[in-house]
Amino acid sequence: QTKTGIALLYDEVSENAYDIRLKLTKEVLTIQKQDVVCVSGSDHSANHRTVTLRRQPVGGLGLSIKGGAEHKVPVVISKIFKDQAAEQTGMLFIGDAIIQVNGINVESATHEEVVHLLRNAGDEVTITVQYLREAPSFLKLPLGSPGPSSDHSSGTSSPLFDSGLHLNGNSTNTAPSSPSSPIANEPKYKKRWLDTLSVPLSMARISRYKTGTDKLRSNAFEVLALDGVSTGILQFYTAQESADWLRAMSTNISDLTLQNMKMANKCCSPSDQVIHMGWVNERLEGTDSSQLYKFKFLALKGSSFYIFSTPPVSTLDWVRAEKIYNLCEVLFKIHKLWLADDCWLQANLYLGIHQDFDLEDQRPYCFSVMVGHGKSHYFNVELGSELALWEKSFQRAIFLEVQRTGSKTYMCSWQGDTLCFTVDFALGFTCFDSKTKNVLWRFKFSQLKGSSDDGKTRVKLLFQNLDTKQIETKELEFQDLTAVLHCIHSFIAAKVASVDPVFIDSQSIARKYMYSN
Repeated sequence: QTKTGIALLYDEVSENAYDIRLKLTKEVLTIQKQDVVCVSGSDHSANHRTVTLRRQPVGGLGLSIKGGAEHKVPVVISKIFKDQAAEQTGMLFIGDAIIQVNGINVESATHEEVVHLLRNAGDEVTITVQYLREAPSFLKLPLGSPGPSSDHSSGTSSPLFDSGLHLNGNSTNTAPSSPSSPIANEPKYKKRWLDTLSVPLSMARISRYKTGTDKLRSNAFEVLALDGVSTGILQFYTAQESADWLRAMSTNISDLTLQNMKMANKCCSPSDQVIHMGWVNERLEGTDSSQLYKFKFLALKGSSFYIFSTPPVSTLDWVRAEKIYNLCEVLFKIHKLWLADDCWLQANLYLGIHQDFDLEDQRPYCFSVMVGHGKSHYFNVELGSELALWEKSFQRAIFLEVQRTGSKTYMCSWQGDTLCFTVDFALGFTCFDSKTKNVLWRFKFSQLKGSSDDGKTRVKLLFQNLDTKQIETKELEFQDLTAVLHCIHSFIAAKVASVDPVFIDSQSIARKYMYSN
């Protein structure tokens, strides 16, 4: 199914916006610009058309013009009047830039100069035109051409208002002149939407923000292809249109990503499947305010969480990730959702790990992934539905990895002794001597009643003795305490999910938000 619609292409350098037509298919977004094309007869003019107009006693040249050098735009035809001279030629269109009048070049002429020239050019006026594909939207040219129109021009002319040349001007001819009509074998022209850029959507990314900043574009976004080719800034007339297009493009990109995942998974063993992947923005620490965020491509595959600067397209690319973390040792946490009434919902989904971010940035739909040694990555996505999908995918990937792994053992120490601490999906927690392998203590997951840590290397685990009902405290010291705490969290969450899947779903902040909207 193809979606089409009119939008604007915004040029950040000139700050002008141009009319374009968008055509969205499952795999490609095409940008079209209007142009005048020769539909029959021979055309040797390299896009220039030279037309002779005969000024009529009633209706003059039958057109209005706008623009001028004082606005850094050419003078363009802004109206063509029905059944009058300009329309009868069949060769002039709204949006045509006037290049010459009776052989005089007017490309750098002011509006007033061109009006004067046309009004005083006699009964036969020869003009050379070229269709202006990128007519700035401030000229407010109608997209349909030609069409009935009324003229409100006064005696004085202004470059942003139509100056009517359908008045008599300085005609000396009192008898009705023969109409300006096309000669039989002359080329015929029509206005058409022509493809100017096609952006493949596979692995493409969308940004609503001004590059690297927290400044949200109003009703506008940019689509970037895998090879970096950009659509430019696509601007929409209403917030609703912008949201509709954003959703439609995101859906198509997601569908293609799913196809890519299925292809990749055909070549991977069952234990090394891709669960989810896609573009996010990562907030960079310690940078100046102009470059706050950078695009990153994340993937959840097999036992690992990958961070790439560009998507993996071949099997070899997977080893080229910027960062790879074990899924059992990461903790996913939602930070922000943007509610319908523009309030923030701060959502903290972590257990006993006291590390938070300053939430000063203005982006909705943020999550962080906390990794070993107290480090974190802070990400943002464009849509609430993407946030819900990342939350669900992290849960699924972590639970699968816990069930696959079954247990994880870490070296630790207490009071000079080297010990081993095992987290086991079936058995719970076990601590044993690393040399003799003698078990020192063992508790089920359900016996863990609390924990506290010094934020560095030491943790206190509080277990309830099943017989005495007393709390027993076990203290241990780890090299990477954060990784161990994340692992405990992953195993307990996976255990709860295996016993009560509904409970895990009920804890989903992002999905609750999505369904309520």
